[in-house]
Amino acid sequence: SLSRPFHHRNQNGTALLIHGSRLLGSQGVQAGGRGRPRPRQRRALHQSQRQSSSGGRAAGEDVRVGAGDARPRPPPALRPQERQPRQQARLRRRHPGAAIVHSDSHLARWILTTPNPFLHKKFFCHIGFNSVMFTVTADIPEQNVSLAKPGWSPAARAQEAIDCLPDLADPSSPGFRRWKIRDFAKAYSSGEITPVMVARRFLAAVEECSGPDLNMALFISYDPEDIVRQAEESTLRYQQGAPLSAMDGVLVAVKDEIDCLPYQTTGGTSWLGKMRPCVADAACVAQLRACGAVLAGKTNMHELGAGTSGINPHHGSTRNPYHTARVSGGSSGGSAAAVCAGLCPVALGADGGGSVRMPAALCGVVGFKPTAGRLSNSGLLPLNWTVGVPGILAATVEDALIAYAAMVDQSRPAHSQPQLNLPMLTSTHCMPNIRLARYGKWFNDSSDNIRGCCDKALQILRAHYGWETVDVTVPEVEEMRLAHYVTMGAECSASLAAKYLEKLDKSEIGWDVRIALSAYGSFSSRAYLNAQRIRNRQMYFHNKIFETADAIVTPMTGVTAYALQDDALRTGELDYINAAAISRYSIAGNFLGLPAITVTVGYDRGGLPVGLQFIGRPWAEATLLHLAYAMQEACSKSCRKPMVSFDLLSKKE
Repeated sequence: SLSRPFHHRNQNGTALLIHGSRLLGSQGVQAGGRGRPRPRQRRALHQSQRQSSSGGRAAGEDVRVGAGDARPRPPPALRPQERQPRQQARLRRRHPGAAIVHSDSHLARWILTTPNPFLHKKFFCHIGFNSVMFTVTADIPEQNVSLAKPGWSPAARAQEAIDCLPDLADPSSPGFRRWKIRDFAKAYSSGEITPVMVARRFLAAVEECSGPDLNMALFISYDPEDIVRQAEESTLRYQQGAPLSAMDGVLVAVKDEIDCLPYQTTGGTSWLGKMRPCVADAACVAQLRACGAVLAGKTNMHELGAGTSGINPHHGSTRNPYHTARVSGGSSGGSAAAVCAGLCPVALGADGGGSVRMPAALCGVVGFKPTAGRLSNSGLLPLNWTVGVPGILAATVEDALIAYAAMVDQSRPAHSQPQLNLPMLTSTHCMPNIRLARYGKWFNDSSDNIRGCCDKALQILRAHYGWETVDVTVPEVEEMRLAHYVTMGAECSASLAAKYLEKLDKSEIGWDVRIALSAYGSFSSRAYLNAQRIRNRQMYFHNKIFETADAIVTPMTGVTAYALQDDALRTGELDYINAAAISRYSIAGNFLGLPAITVTVGYDRGGLPVGLQFIGRPWAEATLLHLAYAMQEACSKSCRKPMVSFDLLSKKE
């Protein structure tokens, strides 16, 4: 709790007395010794203890956090204080090269000027800046799961996930269906089609998408020779009867915010790839490569992830395969559109403010963001390190599960995250007593088409499975949105300012991102600290909801894909009305580190996809995948084919 002080000793033997978001002081301690606060610190500590033990509740503190529940709000943390000169000197001795932040100075001066990871990792984690701090344990056991043992290889975990899946549907069944990972593996094993054939079809499709007729702008960079080389190696393994996994030879696209050799990581800019060399695969990419996946290039994204439209003045604006005059969403728009168009069954994205789930909903595919810490952030651009995580865009929930199982980070100590449960989707229909929390006022703050589709989807779940929807209130939703924006913006500015932006000609940045970065740089450390207090309050509220519900259900976006404006394609676009509507339901997953998934449940009057979102308890990815799979199967007969779609497994040449 941020309302109770505690000591923390880092590896250098420095003891910090922390109360809320206030650093009360530091002093060196000997190995095995115990740090004690100095007299001034003890007085502040005793005063805060008297305040916290005085009890009582101020007027207006009751708030409804569950169905009919009234709970007091958690006590606010104390305000930050400026460091005294003597304290500053001690901190400089303990952390050479670090700048000491004052309450009215920019966060970047503190974060970026120190080579010591303590100040921007350990300290943030222990005072509540890192959302992983809020999601360390999972107290409620999940239903119908298979336990993945620690130490399994990515290929072994992927195989365990496949064993949890029902049989493949008959491909000749009527209606549109997307090819799944298992469809590719089956075709490769039979010898009817080889990974090389699929790779060449993929390259032809990308070339067609990049032509003047479609101008889809799906990829920033792709290397035909490297893609064919990977496919040839995979083909040889199948011919020898020794594929690495079911993902061997399966195409996987990677958002250009994630390191993947042999490409530079541009973050959607024209300059970052030149300043920051890519020297190794990101951890999640390396695990997919170990499964034999063919890494198919770097997908387009909104510049620096600082937008929701996918409009990029440097690399082209990604278009929605369901309607090429509409946005794909952002910032992982290229990955979402590539999966939607059938170019690959899985693509990687990064989700710092809904950047995986929002474009997934607009493009009619599955978008999955695991609990913060479940996938490694190594090799991901640190644009917003306490809210951003790798995520998965997939053709189906089954594909999302297989990729997720392969990518899970099991290198962390067992005590730092719960065991990995994989959902047994063969028994989803047997899951009883599922309760979905619905905040009506929030849920209904969307267009009529979206509200109608999502309400109908919940009725289908109740009719098919008997799952109950309960009314709740999520307090202070708007405050949470603003606090997330401050957190994300301050961290983005801190990551980029000293290393890159100060040396950069502003003309190299799109107009919308230029304005966004200017706003980010104006956030003070005081505003950042206040945002973390709201983060702690919101975790309290959500934990109370999860005491009575298995997941929170919302629409994924407030509007469907809106029209691309020609005059914005070369400069970028600031459309705060549509941006706010698109990101309305995405914040809790990032700000609180919670797992979330979106699945298509229908289409608006113009034929554009509508997504429904499930937000789960910390580490309850298996439950979310069960819910999403049930929803997918209930709506499968209504799935529509996009305007731009490619069949890479066609038996016709």
